[in-house]
Amino acid sequence: MAKNSKQSWKKDHPGTFLSNSVQKADRSVKQAMSHPEEIAVEHAFNSIARTEKALTKAEQYDERMDSVQQNKEQLDMMKKQLNEAQEIVEDQ
Repeated sequence: MAKNSKQSWKKDHPGTFLSNSVQKADRSVKQAMSHPEEIAVEHAFNSIARTEKALTKAEQYDERMDSVQQNKEQLDMMKKQLNEAQEIVEDQ
């Protein structure tokens, strides 16, 4: 999509934006788990928050629901992993 267009590709393709957000969040969570430091955990929480917003948009636009459901399940798993990393950081 052209740079000067009125809408971004994120609004035109919420399913793609969701998939990309899940991938970024997954990398952030893996980083936080392998290096449980406060900044890595905070970055992962922020990434998950953006992914949750993307999930909401994809659900609103009735994107491929099987894909949305799969991304939602992956997001739930990442939240659990991130909570474990948060506990490690708090115990240090």
